[in-house]
Amino acid sequence: MSRHEGEFGNTWLRTLPRRAALAAPALLLAGRAARADWPMRPIRLIVAFPAGSATDVLARVLSEPLSQELGRPVVVDNRAGGNGIIGTQAAVQAVPDGYTFVVISTSAASINPHTLRQMPFDPVRDLVHVGALAEAPYMFVVPPGAPDTDLGGFFQRARQRPGGLTYSHGNASSMIMTEVLARGAGAQLTAVPYRGGAEALTDVAAGRIDCTFTDMANGVTQSQTGRVRALAHSGKDPTPLAPGLPAAASVVPGYDIKVWFGISAPAATPVPIVARANQAINAVLQQTGVVDRLRQLGFLPFRQTPEQFGQYLREQLRVWGEHVRVAGVEPQ
Repeated sequence: MSRHEGEFGNTWLRTLPRRAALAAPALLLAGRAARADWPMRPIRLIVAFPAGSATDVLARVLSEPLSQELGRPVVVDNRAGGNGIIGTQAAVQAVPDGYTFVVISTSAASINPHTLRQMPFDPVRDLVHVGALAEAPYMFVVPPGAPDTDLGGFFQRARQRPGGLTYSHGNASSMIMTEVLARGAGAQLTAVPYRGGAEALTDVAAGRIDCTFTDMANGVTQSQTGRVRALAHSGKDPTPLAPGLPAAASVVPGYDIKVWFGISAPAATPVPIVARANQAINAVLQQTGVVDRLRQLGFLPFRQTPEQFGQYLREQLRVWGEHVRVAGVEPQ
């Protein structure tokens, strides 16, 4: 290296702290500008499940108040298929400019990585997790004419007839919940798969199937009208969604399985935009009208920072991995 190159290098090194000091405010201002200017156009919120699904209903309840909070339309875009794979992958592959988000959920981020041999994306690495939306227990129901009046009685009957009682499931969550509960109770049930939760519930109401874990909205409605009998819910604590309904943990100690929903965005979405989106989500989830509507639909809203939600998602990935193992589900 020549003397002049050495002098230039030394000069650059001597001025580095001053340059860094000058650059820091510029970066801060750039971050503030990104937050101040966003959003400038409509925002796409991908739902990886069909119209009318629980995820879709949740997204549509929140899209209008989010639009008002952000000052731009939040447009729901259904990209169904592959149990959440297609829509979530569309979000992973989108430009990380703050105009594409996805409703992430238990299926796509907690179950699929353990039940699929090949995942086209990593739900932890390939997305930035903006904020939680809601969680919900499921409701365990039997036909109205069943002899069981409580969950303990149901499993006592099931243990007397190994494999003789059936359960329906319309999604992986319901199937895994039921298998984990039955095995914890020392019973064996026979699974009967259905295309969706509504069909699975219909055949329980008709007495053709002995039980199912269904979402709270349908479970509450059908049990209140006497079409099914509710025996328990899948959380470990009392739930305001069904006051007085026992927890499954009363029969299988430690049992606590709920589904969850949140919003994520493509990795590398600017941090100020993620922060602003999180602020808007949490503001909406505090609105009384939104909270009431979500509870009517069987959801319990909860709020988290992006950091908290990222940690929650990683923990749920681990927890559901254990549920999948206990349920004996083999990757496909």
